[in-house]
Amino acid sequence: MIRFLLLLPILSVLVVPKAEARLPDDCEQVLVGIAPNWNSSYVTLTLYEKKGFAKKAWKAQGPSWKGRLGRSGLVWGRGIHPRVPDNIRTKREGDGRAPAGIFQLGAAYGYSPSVKKSPLLPYWQITTRDMWYEDTSSPYYNQHRVLDHEPRTPAEKKAQMKQGDHAHSLKLFIEHNSKKTGITPGEGSSIFFHIWRRDGAAPTAGCTTMSEANLKRLIAAIDPSKNPLYVLLPEAEYKKFRELWKLP
Repeated sequence: MIRFLLLLPILSVLVVPKAEARLPDDCEQVLVGIAPNWNSSYVTLTLYEKKGFAKKAWKAQGPSWKGRLGRSGLVWGRGIHPRVPDNIRTKREGDGRAPAGIFQLGAAYGYSPSVKKSPLLPYWQITTRDMWYEDTSSPYYNQHRVLDHEPRTPAEKKAQMKQGDHAHSLKLFIEHNSKKTGITPGEGSSIFFHIWRRDGAAPTAGCTTMSEANLKRLIAAIDPSKNPLYVLLPEAEYKKFRELWKLP
């Protein structure tokens, strides 16, 4: 039974309606994350753009860099790629897996008053009143909320974005199971790019992490006018879908 469950993410690629998952024509910037396999917490990241008059060919914007994923690897998430059938394993709250698929990018958040970024990329300075909810019973599940008072209840204190944790002092939201895709409680929350722990020696609970320097470069490079997307896949699935999905 255990062996069968481990195969579910791999079997899921056979039932995804692949033709619907191509990158939109107006996407001119994409961050590609490739993991060795479904159960790996390691990822190689490369930022690509379409440039020039024709804007047909993807060009890498500098060298690739290393990152970390969920401690249990990857599993299909909820983004702009087709939703997999109900009997196929997908992202669940607390499963320790990073969501795989194609995702839009949201706002940047940080402790500093400002960061180097595109004028079009929203940035929010995190204070003690900023909440992000992971409680599946909360009406604010996987949403940013700003209190009009200092946190008082245990639920508010648990949801505080500012916990004095350097790894979360700068982050960029990955639109998994978000308002843009439709939020379903229990399908995973708080999926961000943020600073890695122990210089990359530690995996995550589902986020994509990297060095602080690389995260700052990524946030500075993201341009919302280019409809930037994040593609995260195991290597075998990336090779299968590359041409069909029009990936770099």
